[in-house]
Amino acid sequence: MRLEGKTAIVTGGASGFGAGIAAKFLAEGARVMIADINVAAAQDKAAELGAGTVAQQVDVADGASVEAMAQAALDTFGHLDILVNNAGVTHLPTPLEDVSEEDFDRVFNVNMKSVYLTARALVPHMKGRGTGAILNVASTAGLSPRPKLNWYNASKGWMITATRTMAVELAPAGVRVNAICPVAGETPLLKSFLGEDTPEMRAKFLATIPIGRFSTPEDMGNAACFLCSDEASMVTGVALEVDGGRCI
Repeated sequence: MRLEGKTAIVTGGASGFGAGIAAKFLAEGARVMIADINVAAAQDKAAELGAGTVAQQVDVADGASVEAMAQAALDTFGHLDILVNNAGVTHLPTPLEDVSEEDFDRVFNVNMKSVYLTARALVPHMKGRGTGAILNVASTAGLSPRPKLNWYNASKGWMITATRTMAVELAPAGVRVNAICPVAGETPLLKSFLGEDTPEMRAKFLATIPIGRFSTPEDMGNAACFLCSDEASMVTGVALEVDGGRCI
């Protein structure tokens, strides 16, 4: 029960890594808001996980929607201890000059602007309490980029830099900020990363992961739980590779 008494928001919490993080937080004693653009999926996941969870619709790229999510969490929980910026999108593998402006803007807004919007909405609350943990779900793509995912890679590199600068600024206020960098896993984004989800493409990608398997939502939940718990009270500004050796 490492998160007993804690409250958390997990964006993109209805599926993939977000769902794994939400489930782990709940198992460790936290109350969790599952915030997702797909409110029906968020409600289904909250019903599946049971007591201690609440569903909330949010478009993390929209300031008013993020503010509404933050207010709903504070109204429900009374305070917020943990914010997980997990919601993310990618563009399909494409030569960098051929990515459409619409796809670029979507990646920018969901992967980058969202971190600013959630900080604007919730950092003042955390500062006021003198405590808090923010976790940004980045990617190995931000550390060891692969061709044809250029603007997605760049967005995750931005998130890692944002994590470090947030950490150094917010540390005196008692707020820790860390990131995790997953390798690709069994999530809704896998097909987009691969371009086509075939046994051959999977084998080619797995050959780049020394441990020899994709990451799982449970892997991310375990790493996130540590970084957001009091056990990590001396850890801030890290970008933890949860990647089976992919970045070595």
